[in-house]
Amino acid sequence: MYDDYGAGGLIAFYLVLLPFLFVFAIAGYVITSWFLMKIFEKAGVQGKWRAWVPVYNTLIFVKLGDLNPWWLLILWGASAVLGWIPVIGGLLPLAAFVYTLLAAWRVGLKLQKEAVWLILYFFLAIVWLGINAFDKSRWNTAIPAAPWAGNFLADNTNWSGIPAQVPAGGYPANPATAPGSYAPPAGYQPPPPAGYQPPPPAGYTPPPAPPAAPPAPATPPPAAAEPPVTPPPAASPPPATEPPAAEPPATEPPAGPDAPKP
Repeated sequence: MYDDYGAGGLIAFYLVLLPFLFVFAIAGYVITSWFLMKIFEKAGVQGKWRAWVPVYNTLIFVKLGDLNPWWLLILWGASAVLGWIPVIGGLLPLAAFVYTLLAAWRVGLKLQKEAVWLILYFFLAIVWLGINAFDKSRWNTAIPAAPWAGNFLADNTNWSGIPAQVPAGGYPANPATAPGSYAPPAGYQPPPPAGYQPPPPAGYTPPPAPPAAPPAPATPPPAAAEPPVTPPPAASPPPATEPPAAEPPATEPPAGPDAPKP
């Protein structure tokens, strides 16, 4: 009888707790999808709706981490089908988590995060997503190739709206400078070096060059200083001569003619 009361009380407790668990699960889904949307924007994924589709958003996250997303889907399916087997049912979900952990390592490298950040992802993945979603990091695919770049775990899929992670997905930016790397896929073109200008198309005629400006007149060298010229002594002016004084006019009347002699 007491067992019946205990079982009934436990069922009642779960019924009361179930709405809270449902609300908590919905809130966790919304927050996780929001963080994934911000990370997808940094990675150049087209369409914000992709981050809100369950299962599909995790497959995109794994694809951005240079891993084949179909293997994760296989692990999930096997866990659902074989979960009743004690050992296999416990190993398959663990393998799926390790698979996403490897993808988080590669995504963190592209967002300038060291491998030590995986400790935070292991315990609080939602906090790890929030930091990478809202910090100032930028998406960078120019990182060394993944260790699994040449085996069956590498991502070789092409999904619409998801940018290819070719250099970071296993192919170096310039295979000629990376000895030991395998050949890139057909049609792969390494990025041009900095400052490279593509050749002009056939038949292109460059515009005429503008006329050159006339050269500036040359400045003549300064003339040698000439000795000062001493002017000749000025000639002394001749002494001034006074004009002869004019005689005063006679005031006496002229004398008359002499009288005749007798």
